Amino acid sequence: MLLLVVILKAAVELSLMVIVGRAVLGVLAGQRREGNVFWQMLDITARPALWTTRKASPKQVLDRHIPLAAFTWLAFAWVLLAALKIESCLALGAAASR
Repeated sequence: MLLLVVILKAAVELSLMVIVGRAVLGVLAGQRREGNVFWQMLDITARPALWTTRKASPKQVLDRHIPLAAFTWLAFAWVLLAALKIESCLALGAAASR
């Protein structure tokens, strides 16, 4: 159980970092971001989270708001997974959770 929680938490953290990096690079690159190789790599890496958010959100949510919505639910999932990891570590004891 603890291994599953750690793996899911790491995947959520990676998705959060990719979305934040994509946003920062988007601001820095401006209108020319589509031609930037690093933007393209971050965009490909962020697609699963953005696609999931687009499918789960109602059609009234604009496409430009999808990255913010994805960041929000991923941050919420990270908090839940962190709490679950802490709970699992406390239940197993300090020696077993290393």
